[in-house]
Formats: sequence, structure tokens, C-alpha cells
Amino acid sequence: MSFPITYKTELLRALDTIDLDGVNRVIDVFADARTNNRRIFVCGNGGSASTASHFACDMVKGASFQKAQRFRVMALTDQIPTITAYANDVSYDAVFVEQLKNFAEPGDVFMGISGSGNSPNVLRAIEYANSIGCTTVALTGRDGGQLGPMAQINVRVAEPHMGRIEDGHMIVCHMICYYFMDGEKA
Repeated sequence: MSFPITYKTELLRALDTIDLDGVNRVIDVFADARTNNRRIFVCGNGGSASTASHFACDMVKGASFQKAQRFRVMALTDQIPTITAYANDVSYDAVFVEQLKNFAEPGDVFMGISGSGNSPNVLRAIEYANSIGCTTVALTGRDGGQLGPMAQINVRVAEPHMGRIEDGHMIVCHMICYYFMDGEKA
């Protein structure tokens, strides 16, 4: 069997581990945030940082353009000068939590993305978000790590392979975004 066939087969198996009821709960949280003009903050490291940025773009443009109600989504990963200043002057663990301290309010939504579920900077951010009364969502892999149990909703790709975890996270993000682009019309 060729590698692409094997990868695809394993990816489809990994996607079957995703709790779609959890995804629906996240959609409900995002719909409520939009209705109540709440902010949504998202972050992650490495590939998960790219997923966070992609997700924010899809929600700010695709799920909001020419709509009466718009999403207020901010990818904390996109604030490069702020991230590098905190990483250099304080600690890399502070790069997301310190941004939340400037912007997040009770009732806002925080979504942390971490394949391992153990990224210290995402853990610090979700701790803070929980402490001020944000609704918290995690996209995790493997066993959920430390992040999964800290979130009010954890959508996990129960798979050891990081690439397939990240693939699954992007698909979950598209499920959420495209619900607001296409699903509300159905």
C-alpha cells in the first residue's frame, strides 16, 4: 500500500474519533457569542498557531461578510510584536495570557488549540480565561493532555500522530466556520 493511501486511511480513522456533539456545542457557544456581541480569542503554537489564524480569518471574513451579525474573533497568535516582546522580556509562557488580560471580559470565549494538550502558554491562557468567567473550548489530541480537562468543551482527536491531529483540528474549525457560512441557510 502506498504512503498516501495509508495516511488517508489513518486520517479517516482519526476523524471518526471526533465527538460531533462536542462540535455542535462549540457552534452553539459561537452563535451565542455573536448574538451577544462577545469576543472570541483563539491561540496555539506551531501548526496550531496557523490553525488559529486560519480559523480567525474564516470567522471574521467568511462567516461575517455581508451579515447583519458579525463575529469578533482575534487570533492571539497574530500579534507578532506583542508575542516577541513578552517572550523576550517576560516568558514565552506569558505570550497569550497577557494579551487576554488586556482584552478578555467575562462572557467572552477562549479557544485553545494544542495537539498535545500540554502547551504551557495555552494552559496559562485557559486558566486565566476560566478565572474571569469566559466560556472555554479546547481542541486537543491524544488523551487531551492537561488542556482538555481545563476546558468547558474539549473536542479531541484521539490519535497519536501530530499531523493527523492537526488535520482533524482544521476540519473541526471548518465545521464551525462553514456552519455559519452554509449551515444556517439549510
